[in-house]
Amino acid sequence: MATKTANLYARIEPDVKNQAESILEDLGISASSAITMFYKQIILHRGLPFDVKLPPKIVNLSKLTKEELDDEINKGYEDMVEGRIIDSKDAFLQLRKKHGL
Repeated sequence: MATKTANLYARIEPDVKNQAESILEDLGISASSAITMFYKQIILHRGLPFDVKLPPKIVNLSKLTKEELDDEINKGYEDMVEGRIIDSKDAFLQLRKKHGL
């Protein structure tokens, strides 16, 4: 194994650092090891090892005009009529699975 001789200095929000290090501790992984794993994944992927993109567009109801709100309600109604719906339990299960909860 190569000798670790390089230092990395990064500024990060204390709460983010504490939450991440708490999870790493539960996993039995040091922050240094986690950062090394992350860097190795960057090398393997020749980029970030995860997608970096904006989340799907979320409609902010408070900023819609009456016409835009009516359009969104009609889209939802059409989805319901066409059977493009899922049970709320299934929707929450999918969200939890997607976010690893």
